[in-house]
Amino acid sequence: MDFFREFFSAKNLHWQILVALILACVVSLVATKDTAFYGVLLTDVFDFFGDLFVAALKMIVVPLILAAVIVGVANMAGQDSFGRIGAKTVGFYVLTGFIAIFTGLLLVNILQPGNMQPDQAQALVASIEGTEESTKMQGRIADAQADTGVDDTLSLVEIIKRAIPPNILVAASNERNLLAIIFFGAVFGFFMSRLQGDARQTMNNVWNGVYDVMIMVTMWIMRFAPIGVFALVSKVLIMSGLAIFQVLFWFFLTVFLALVLHFFVWLPLLLWFVGNVNPVTYYSKVVKAQLTAFSTASSAATLPVTIKSAEDAGVPKRITSFVLPLGATVNMDGTALYECVVVIFIAQIYAATTGADFGIGQQLAVVLLALLTSIGVAGIPSASLVAIAIILPAVGLPAEWLAIILAVDRILDMCRTSTNVTSDLCITAMVASSEGEDLEEIRRPGSAPQSTEAA
Repeated sequence: MDFFREFFSAKNLHWQILVALILACVVSLVATKDTAFYGVLLTDVFDFFGDLFVAALKMIVVPLILAAVIVGVANMAGQDSFGRIGAKTVGFYVLTGFIAIFTGLLLVNILQPGNMQPDQAQALVASIEGTEESTKMQGRIADAQADTGVDDTLSLVEIIKRAIPPNILVAASNERNLLAIIFFGAVFGFFMSRLQGDARQTMNNVWNGVYDVMIMVTMWIMRFAPIGVFALVSKVLIMSGLAIFQVLFWFFLTVFLALVLHFFVWLPLLLWFVGNVNPVTYYSKVVKAQLTAFSTASSAATLPVTIKSAEDAGVPKRITSFVLPLGATVNMDGTALYECVVVIFIAQIYAATTGADFGIGQQLAVVLLALLTSIGVAGIPSASLVAIAIILPAVGLPAEWLAIILAVDRILDMCRTSTNVTSDLCITAMVASSEGEDLEEIRRPGSAPQSTEAA
């Protein structure tokens, strides 16, 4: 009895989520899309509980981001470190993004999952043209466009315009445009730091109070995480079936290996050598955020858990409250990697059916477009479909062929979202370390806090 009481305590939440993932895999082996209880489909039951969990997390995203950014920027601006931390954060975002994209580019050119016989390629294309899968793909892209506010004319200028909201109340009414909330919060926090006397102290107390309340609400919601994770993953695995082990096996393997390489090799190496952080220790402390990201497939919905996990690992609030909300919006390593692999994969199929080669110049264009579009889409499920639909025609490939990868997209979406969130967490630790924060719980053995005197 004591064992079960101990196991179901809040401190063992990550083990509870792991058990939920294992149970979801077991259920997917014995249940099908048509499995029902008392006339209700099992997938509908899972959908109900999964949606409740994700909705609860999304409920607190906007107030948490606004409070976190205001508090973080106010603290940094008061210490004259705002510009320095901002520059480091953006620099790390670009660095890890390019590393992720080039990892995907390297593996897709080595494994060449789309390099097949012409008759096989033609049969694959014919299998999706005008089919239900193609219709589903168009519907998912349309849904993602509606959720993100992004259309097929996305550009850097458009991203910047979307970051400045004409009406902050409208922007705060949903999570579609987190960039606008971050921008307003940064401006508000900066000028709040310029207040004097009691006014400044009052505003600090108010927004710190809002932030602390949102964190407490997050911890309450996370007590239901095992149920939500079980429902979300069970439905995905039941609906996917064995499709991933058929014609798209090599594509799935390429993306998965590239994500694993970025997740378990490049990011830990950056933590060790750049951040003086022990990656094994740090990963063990943020595993709840990684598992939540995997189950929800949403960086934005995971953000409350991401912030709490980083702070539990010893990263100070003044760093997490600025770097993580921004990262959940613009730092999408896994998404950028996926976009690159998908486009090159479709280019390889296109070459097999038409004989038209996809040269190095076009591949480099894909690299730049993948980085730009991964910044421009929000951290919600399937948002990358919008970005890929933008890239394909830009490099001369048919956008409708995106339906080819639809069968495995949801599972890979879960994997790349976990990579996105892990990258945010790693960058947060590296920025904190570079700012001279002690990070005693996760520091690499034998290293000392870095000095910021030269910065």
